[in-house]
Amino acid sequence: MMFAPGWARAAGKLKSCFLIVWGACLLQLAAAGAVAAQGRVTQSLNADWRFCKGTAQVPPASAEWQKVSVPHTWNAADVLDDAPGYYRGVGWYRKTLHVPAAWQSRSLYLHFEGASQTAEVYVNGQLAGRHVGGYTAFSVPVGKLLRFDGAGLSANEVLVKVDNSPNPNIPPLSGDFSFYGGIYRDVYLVAANDVHFDLDNYGSGGVFVSTPGVSAAAAEVAVRGTVANDARAARTVRVTTRVLDRSGRTVARQQTRVKLAAGQRQEFRHALGSVPKPHLWSPDDPYLYRVVTTLGDDNARAATLDEVNNPLGMRWFRFDPNEGFFLNGQHLALAGASRHQDFQGLGNALPDALHERDVLLLKQMGGNFLRIAHYPQDPAVLAACDRLGVLAAEEIPVVNGITDSPEFFRTCETMQTEMIRQHFNHPSVIIWAYMNEVLLRLPDGATRENAAGQAYFKRVARLAQRLDSLTRREDPARYTMIVNHGAFDLYQRAGLTAIPMLVGWNLYAGWYSPKLEDFPAFMDQHHRELPTKPLLITEFGADADSRLHAFPGQRFDKTEEYAAQYHQFYLNAIRKRPFVAGAAVWNLVEFNAEQRQEANPHLNTKGLLTADRQPKAAYLYYQSQLLKTPFVRIGSRAWNLRSGTAAGPDSLFCAQPVEVYTNQPTVRLLLNGQELGTRPVVAGVARFRVPFRQGPNQLTAQVPGQALSDQAEIEFLLLPQQLTDARLPFTELNVSLGDQRYFTDAPLHQVWVPEQEYTPGRWGYVGGQAYVEPSNGRLPYGSGRNILGTEYDALYQTQRVGLRQFRLDVPDGQYEVTLHFAELETAPPAEQLAYNLDQRAAAKAAPTAGRSFDVWLNGQLVLPGLGADTYLSPLQATSFRLPASAQGGKGLVLDFKARTGMTILNGIQVKQQY
Repeated sequence: MMFAPGWARAAGKLKSCFLIVWGACLLQLAAAGAVAAQGRVTQSLNADWRFCKGTAQVPPASAEWQKVSVPHTWNAADVLDDAPGYYRGVGWYRKTLHVPAAWQSRSLYLHFEGASQTAEVYVNGQLAGRHVGGYTAFSVPVGKLLRFDGAGLSANEVLVKVDNSPNPNIPPLSGDFSFYGGIYRDVYLVAANDVHFDLDNYGSGGVFVSTPGVSAAAAEVAVRGTVANDARAARTVRVTTRVLDRSGRTVARQQTRVKLAAGQRQEFRHALGSVPKPHLWSPDDPYLYRVVTTLGDDNARAATLDEVNNPLGMRWFRFDPNEGFFLNGQHLALAGASRHQDFQGLGNALPDALHERDVLLLKQMGGNFLRIAHYPQDPAVLAACDRLGVLAAEEIPVVNGITDSPEFFRTCETMQTEMIRQHFNHPSVIIWAYMNEVLLRLPDGATRENAAGQAYFKRVARLAQRLDSLTRREDPARYTMIVNHGAFDLYQRAGLTAIPMLVGWNLYAGWYSPKLEDFPAFMDQHHRELPTKPLLITEFGADADSRLHAFPGQRFDKTEEYAAQYHQFYLNAIRKRPFVAGAAVWNLVEFNAEQRQEANPHLNTKGLLTADRQPKAAYLYYQSQLLKTPFVRIGSRAWNLRSGTAAGPDSLFCAQPVEVYTNQPTVRLLLNGQELGTRPVVAGVARFRVPFRQGPNQLTAQVPGQALSDQAEIEFLLLPQQLTDARLPFTELNVSLGDQRYFTDAPLHQVWVPEQEYTPGRWGYVGGQAYVEPSNGRLPYGSGRNILGTEYDALYQTQRVGLRQFRLDVPDGQYEVTLHFAELETAPPAEQLAYNLDQRAAAKAAPTAGRSFDVWLNGQLVLPGLGADTYLSPLQATSFRLPASAQGGKGLVLDFKARTGMTILNGIQVKQQY
């Protein structure tokens, strides 16, 4: 048959259209077949969001929408700036979903791992669901609100309103950490068949695995869950559970048939019998089985409707009030740290890899215990604990206090249920906790003794009892815990030591309170007065700014030396008491706390690792005590730029202490290949005095008789004792006034040395005294306030007051002198942190009268009338750079002459030009 040319062209177009449509149909059918074969489809939705800060109303289209990916927080930067506070309000997120038509019959959910702290989810302009609480996951059904247009992919708009405003009905009410806002964890679209495992079970996976009985000889495995039928017709399905070992071999199996009416949900339970000689899970051998629970159509045996996989660690454990903790029948001292979920520059919006890395760093320290504080964290954390063999305690964020309202109580109960169900299947979890230092701040008008205080204690105890009972119902196999601060009698009086199965204590003797010796005394008091209650030390720590060092360190000076001394004392005291089940350092890493000031503002520096995860000396010490493999590390390896004054007028070295941490009996130390001696190791530490010389110094620590060693390269900037010593030509001096700490500024390659009194031929101050903040009973010197306009707060927080001169007997030449000032006394009062209160810090001292003084340099007035009316604004870093000439062997002389009040100087830098 022949066609005219026009008909031929039309027939060709028709054929092309037919092929395109048929091809699309084949692709759709293939996709549908693939979906059916896969069962549940889960896809991440982290990319290509739009974000806008706003009010309660949806921002208009003309608003500035920023392109972001989640995890995302809007507080990554403003918690670190000098402006008090940070944005706590509403943020909007917008994203377009492209959903295939083949999913129209499926059950579709948006799953959020975390959004802080309340969230409303809208799909195509309609409310899909709400969630309260910033630290647990939630799932929102969206299938009925999605559009399915034609046979291809349909565009749908998702709009999420997130709000981290303070809310008295949502814990935490306060805390020593920042309450970041945003969708700061992963987001997923879940497409399940119309018959599936429960997706509406408090954000959990809907299938729960337990081990009712475990021994070395045999283990019982039980699985329970719920099947949901969202179809319009009745269905009969098969539920199959298999337990697979690491090689994929099935070691236990059970199957049941479930009949479901249209729209029905029905529970199933599997008791899989006994697994003989199970491979037990432990920190040394974190062996994981896999539990695969499959949902199949009873009429089509090859079809998988849904499948859920869960880890399984076979272990048993118990706490004993006299002997501590036992795992798999063996005593195990729990040792590790707590952890917050933020990272330098990212806020709390971390990718999974950084969560996992923190757990690995704990494991590499030798830790076997993680307190996940003060809130449930990313699922990647517990997954890493399972794989690496780290036991865990997890808690909801009821911190510092409660609100006595039905809504607050209900929110706490929901949070506890979400936490338990979402993380139930992690073998690493052994403790569910629900309060932290909840009596730290009593309500206004309440005291320990009055009626208002007694009524508050009863309300707190009532909430604790409700949460404890809920937890035991949800999970009878694990322990419950309340964590208290060190007011033993207060928690006893409130009844909070009687309710939980375990009691945790956060203790800071030798830090927030004066005497280290009070720590062992407290542990003994608990054991004496609560003889049936197992004990954990859930927090202890000391701030350490890795830039600050001192010989010796002092309480609250923020040096690494004092922190190392503190941790050595605490660990030794804990190990002497077998009734202490475990201990968790506060904290594994430095973390952001916007309201903190101190040496490193907005940062809690108690971490064993810096904010960018570099180990401090205390971390190395714990490695020497916790690792089972041979270990040696030089404690000063990270302090690789030092300075100090020559030991004597004829010396070309400066002797400074160095600690070496090891689990071996002796250590030999060499400096640039020269023997410094072999020292015995006492409680993991060998102590040396090292004669550092100008320039590079290579330290080598060796364990005699073993191929075990460590090296550290330390550059030393040696200062001459006599400034005219030709063997050590004077070039530069940086002095911190009012303290006895070294401050290392690695980026500028400078070391600030402690002040000293002037003696002829040298340098130093004449007259005055180190400033001590009158209202602070802890700081040995200086102020704890945030200094504006500088990254060097520790330098500007200390000063010498009332000095008459600063003299430097430098050789003749041209110099540059820089003077640093900060007004510390006329500052407005600061909000007191509950953690920093003591009897002397109850009230801010009255500001001094106005200050005005002149500075003279070699007899010339260079800074007249310095004071609040000129340059010295309260808590503001101010510096002046001045040229100077030393002539006739007279050196440099700075005179400080008061007009009113007292003179001050925070720091001085002197640099020779030529």
